[in-house]
This record gives sequence, C-alpha cells and structure tokens, in this order.
Amino acid sequence: MFGAFRPSQPLLGGLLWKIPWRMSAPQKYRQRKRLQRIDRLVNCVDNALKKQGMTVAAIEEWKASMPTEAEMEPRDKYTIFARNERGYRKGGHKVPKWTRVSQRVNPPGF
Repeated sequence: MFGAFRPSQPLLGGLLWKIPWRMSAPQKYRQRKRLQRIDRLVNCVDNALKKQGMTVAAIEEWKASMPTEAEMEPRDKYTIFARNERGYRKGGHKVPKWTRVSQRVNPPGF
C-alpha cells in the first residue's frame, strides 16, 4: 500500500478498463476500411477465377448472402446483435476480437 509501487487513485476506484458505449469516429473509419478491404479481396479473387474460367462455391455464396460495405446500414456496420442487451444491439467494439470477426448479417428485424 505504501512505498514506490502504491496504487494510484483511479486504480482504487473500481473498473479499470472503461470501454465507451459507442465507437469513436476513428474506430468507425477503420471498421469501414476493414469491410471495404474484404469486399475488394472477394472481388479480386472472383475476377481472377473468372479469367481462369473457374468458380468457387464459397465465393458465390458469400457474394449472394453478404452485403457489401456500401449496401450495409450504419447500425449493421458498427453494432452487432446481442440477445442479452437491452435493445438487442451492442457496439461492435465490445465483442472480443472484433477487428478479426466479420459480422455483416444480423437476424431479420434486429
């Protein structure tokens, strides 16, 4: 408690890692860029396969079921369906590994 390594007042006050309830503007910008990069990658692979005269079922399914970043509503870009939350949505940045997980489709009506 005393000495060189005593805890500071904020550390004694409760929750240490405070996550804001909504994303900041830079987080939203980076999220949009991540979605656009995925769209470009899928498009590039699809075009390359078409030049070879081939198709892959997984890419065709992705293009049929997943909206592009431009087609998505803002609430789908930045929030994720969570059945335990009040209003059934929570900020995407509150999900573990949210920069690596792609969640574009939510249950209908939510």
